[in-house]
Amino acid sequence: MIRPLAAALLGLGLLAACDSEPAAPRAVVSSQNAGDTRVAKQLFGHVPTGSAQRPESIGFYSKGCQAGGAQLAETGPTWQAMRLSRNRNWAQPETIGFVQDLSRKAAALPGWNGLYVGDMSQPRGGPMLTGHASHQTGIDIDIWLRPADRLTLSVAERESISSTNMQARGGAYTNGNWTPAHEALLKAAASDPRTARIFIFPGAKVAMCDSATGDRSWLGKIRPWYGHNTHFHVRLNCLRGDTNCTPQDPPPPGDGCDQAREWQRNILNPPAPDPDAPKPAPKREITMADLPGQCASVLTSE
Repeated sequence: MIRPLAAALLGLGLLAACDSEPAAPRAVVSSQNAGDTRVAKQLFGHVPTGSAQRPESIGFYSKGCQAGGAQLAETGPTWQAMRLSRNRNWAQPETIGFVQDLSRKAAALPGWNGLYVGDMSQPRGGPMLTGHASHQTGIDIDIWLRPADRLTLSVAERESISSTNMQARGGAYTNGNWTPAHEALLKAAASDPRTARIFIFPGAKVAMCDSATGDRSWLGKIRPWYGHNTHFHVRLNCLRGDTNCTPQDPPPPGDGCDQAREWQRNILNPPAPDPDAPKPAPKREITMADLPGQCASVLTSE
């Protein structure tokens, strides 16, 4: 169900511009999966390991899969993977490299020893049993906003502790937990050429717009969206050579700060919904027939 504010934004034509999880391009269906009505999440959500194939992102972020997925080590010198019971610490090898690189930069920040890494993808990507609409192709990463000050968390602790809420006034502002180190981490992630965009709550984007100096080009990749007040979501570009990967349109030109402030205003003073706005189409389960044809081979590969 769309939240009241989201419905209002949709009516004003603002929602689609804010890079949530846009409708995926039509899947490339082949004889492998044409007419296959099996629910994809029930298949991909129960495969415990990656496929023995060449690493490749296939399809769109919210309608695809990954071949040759690699598993992020549960603990590294500058990171820990969280919520291990979900088995979502899988991604493309280059995505693993991105996480390791960013974690080393995080370890240099005051109060941080690295990163707590949330959901990435399932072993073979695809739709998840619960949660995310995207994270299907091995190039999406959730990074906790809780500073990783201790990298000796037990498996049980990683299931029980929570990240830190950073928002105030419904996401219009940051609260006292937000620090310059958070901005430095987001800047490092957005400045990486592998990054396509980053989702975080609107107040954080506005805070960075207000404080950033010098080259502000990295701000354009920071996109406001709901539900990202305890973590930020990094989405990488389609990886080089992955011709079956469908990219998202690039963010609009500019730093995006005017748009973020518009989000902030609409949170504080929600506009009335447009009664003539089209109602969102009802969601249905993604089936194998909705996915690119190659995903059938990914699913059955050794």
